[in-house]
Amino acid sequence: MSPKPVVTYLLLPFLLGAIFVAATAKPHPASEKASDTDRAAILAVMTTQQNDWNKGDIRGFMGGYWNSPDLTFAGTRGFTRGWQPVLARYEKSYADKAAMGTLDFSELEIRQLAPDAALVLGKWHLQRQAGDVGGIFTLVFQKFPEGWRIVHDHTTQSPPETKQ
Repeated sequence: MSPKPVVTYLLLPFLLGAIFVAATAKPHPASEKASDTDRAAILAVMTTQQNDWNKGDIRGFMGGYWNSPDLTFAGTRGFTRGWQPVLARYEKSYADKAAMGTLDFSELEIRQLAPDAALVLGKWHLQRQAGDVGGIFTLVFQKFPEGWRIVHDHTTQSPPETKQ
């Protein structure tokens, strides 16, 4: 029988300590729901965005985003970086009120990641004369002195429904 390596005996206390820490640790903050105050503030940003969109005010809608060159938007056409390029993308894709339609957010789920960060999952739907569209989104919000703002937006459009 071969002798057990000394390394095994040196690692045993470390492994037992790691198991103890893992077993007694609090749940990861991402699993916690947002506080009532933060949840209300984030929902207020999204309600303002929805209202501005429905008035045809893209610049007002953009007020919910972090006005920074570090803002990121991910969509079907890849990444757009910066507040101004995201604004330009929206203005190109939604040139007038008819193209914008009526926006509705639904099935919102807000998860607090840290005291100054939150994740928002949800669905979006545009009702338009040219045909309805919709999809899902994931937003990362950050709390700044001026309030909660979207620092990253990943939005996808669902494929059109086909009748069989």
